[in-house]
Amino acid sequence: MSHDEPNKSQVFWNNEAKNFDKEADHGLTNPVVRSAWTILLKDHLPEKSQRVLDVGCGTGSLSVILAELGHQVVGIDFASAMIEIARQKATTSRVSIQFQTMDAHQPDFPAHSFDFIICRHVLWALNEPEQVLQHWVNLLVPNGSLLLVEGFWSTGAGLHADYIQQMMPEEMMNIQTFDLSDNSNLWGKDVQDKRYIISATVKP
Repeated sequence: MSHDEPNKSQVFWNNEAKNFDKEADHGLTNPVVRSAWTILLKDHLPEKSQRVLDVGCGTGSLSVILAELGHQVVGIDFASAMIEIARQKATTSRVSIQFQTMDAHQPDFPAHSFDFIICRHVLWALNEPEQVLQHWVNLLVPNGSLLLVEGFWSTGAGLHADYIQQMMPEEMMNIQTFDLSDNSNLWGKDVQDKRYIISATVKP
């Protein structure tokens, strides 16, 4: 297979793109769900404009909210069909976001390019997550922040929060976990599995 040829996972997610936003927490078309994610992001990001990388941005729903909050956003996803929808969404919302088709394992940016990195429901699906985290952290400036929305689902897929905490690169500090399972507004429904957010900061 050539370097540019899509792998099976890319083909799958490209095919999923047209239906991806039907999930309430993906499309964020429900005002209550959208508001809940907006509040969550505002709680974890400074008001001052940040250079933000949205890793595995999907159709760009969180990227759009981040841009509407005044941040300078780059969104990456390895599914080109997702990126196409994300660009359309940004245009409709009249926000400027740089979307690129790119692999989340090793985003191709210079070190210290970002103040903030957010990743939702992607780390669990990546090979060698410890190395992935280290690469992401290398993209952050000193005092930069990493925000991971993850979970361990009833299907048995996912990652436990304490496992991610143990994998955190040694240059990270202020590692905190916040439970999201009980906030049904984030998901558009009650959930029975474990969902959480982990925040951490790069040492000065």
